[in-house]
Amino acid sequence: METYFDLLDEEEHSGVRAVLGHWLLGYIHPYPDGNGRLARFVMNAVLASSGYPWAVIRLDQRRRYMQALELRVLEAISLPSRS
Repeated sequence: METYFDLLDEEEHSGVRAVLGHWLLGYIHPYPDGNGRLARFVMNAVLASSGYPWAVIRLDQRRRYMQALELRVLEAISLPSRS
């Protein structure tokens, strides 16, 4: 978790920090249930504390959102894909 927080601290833009924190927490969280809710909460806490509105990912858009999120974050930080 120390590396997680260090990586987030290095990111200057709060929007990028929110998305990166959301995705990474889902990537490293070891439990199959609850990691999505926790990761979305962390994302929204960062967004709200930076003056952005709360983000809501509708259930019918969640799969598409997660695929796009994983693709972009993997490109940005060069982690291996889980697929």
